[in-house]
Amino acid sequence: MTIKVHLFPPSPRAFKVLLAAHHLDINYQLNVINLRAGDQRTSQFTALNANRRVPVLEEDGYVLWESNAILEYLSACKPQIGLIPTEVRPRLQVTKWLYWESAHWDQAAAIFIVERVVKPLFNLGPPSEGEIERGTKLMARIAPVLEAELQVHRYIHGDTMTAADLAIAAPFCHAENARFPLEPYSAILRWITDMKSLPAWRKTVELQRAYA
Repeated sequence: MTIKVHLFPPSPRAFKVLLAAHHLDINYQLNVINLRAGDQRTSQFTALNANRRVPVLEEDGYVLWESNAILEYLSACKPQIGLIPTEVRPRLQVTKWLYWESAHWDQAAAIFIVERVVKPLFNLGPPSEGEIERGTKLMARIAPVLEAELQVHRYIHGDTMTAADLAIAAPFCHAENARFPLEPYSAILRWITDMKSLPAWRKTVELQRAYA
C-alpha cells in the first residue's frame, strides 16, 4: 500500500518528511492539510493526530506523527541507503542528533521562521523584536555545538549523510526570509550549501513553492 503523508508543504517539519521521501525515492500520496484554512482542526485530521499538528504518515492502517519519527520510518523503508545506521552505537549517535534537533535546533530556528515567515504568511502582524532577540540568544548558544561537529566531519555524523542531516537542514528551507544569524559559522554554511545541492532538496523546494 502506498504511504500517505498529511502535511502542509510550507512547514519546515513537512519539508523534512518530503525531503526524506524524495531522497529515498519513496512513492507517496500527498494530502495537503491547509493550515490557513484550519484543516488541522477537522474531525478527520484530529482522528489521525489529536495534537492537531502536521505532518502525519499513514500506511495500511498504521498512523505515525512527529516529524523525526516519520523520518526514521521512511529511512527504515530503504535501509540500504544508510540514513539510519544498523549498529546500535552509530544508530544512537544519529538518534541523539534527532533529539537535539527537536529540543534545541528546531526551537531556535522556529522563532525566526514564525516571526519573519509565518506572521507575513498568515497576516499576523509585524515581527516581535523581543522574540528575534530571544532567538538570536538561543542560536548563539546552540549553533556552536553544530559548528564544532561540522568542522570535524563533512556531515553531522561522520562523512556520510544520515537522517540527522535531513532533520537539521530542514528549517533552512526558509533561511532566506527567516535570516538565521549564522554568518560566523563557516562549517554550517558549507554544510547547508552541500545539502541544498541535493536533487531531493530542489524537488522539495519546488513542491513547497507550489503551496506557499
